[in-house]
Amino acid sequence: MRLDRPRIPPLAAEAWDGELDKIREGATEGGRQPPANVIATLAQHPKLLKRWMVFANHVLAKSSLPMREKELLILRVGWLCRAGYEWGQHVRIGRRAGLTDEEIGRIPKGPDAPGWSELDRLLLRAADELHTDAFVSDATWSALAERYDTRQLMDLVFTVGQYHLVSMALNSFGVPLDADIEGLPE
Repeated sequence: MRLDRPRIPPLAAEAWDGELDKIREGATEGGRQPPANVIATLAQHPKLLKRWMVFANHVLAKSSLPMREKELLILRVGWLCRAGYEWGQHVRIGRRAGLTDEEIGRIPKGPDAPGWSELDRLLLRAADELHTDAFVSDATWSALAERYDTRQLMDLVFTVGQYHLVSMALNSFGVPLDADIEGLPE
């Protein structure tokens, strides 16, 4: 977290009611546990949270990209945006998706670090280009188009965009790390 304390604190559990309870049930295991701090913070604006969850759910759970490749993109965006919350959450998810600790440790070094497959290198490069220039270069696009169909290419751009947006929100709102995650590595 870039801030010493949240600018927008997570909504306390006792303040959740009505529409928010339905969102909490969907965002946690039947509402039996506290929601992640990102959800509890966005609960301060229930209408925004409800609409954002639809898009976020597509990108995270219904995207046409394979999970491992999507997590590689998300972790690169989290690193580039210096979003410790995003990084910490997706290290766990990335491991479940098949990323090794060695690969996760290499993500900060970028697409030119030794050890990446050609596809991984392309994905990292696309994330870097979108972050830096809001545009995937022709060379990167053409190489990705040899492997991905139109929907996958669209999901790639929207994945990077979604996590760039989320990283900006997490950083600016000061969303605190959940108790069970670590932030950015040193």
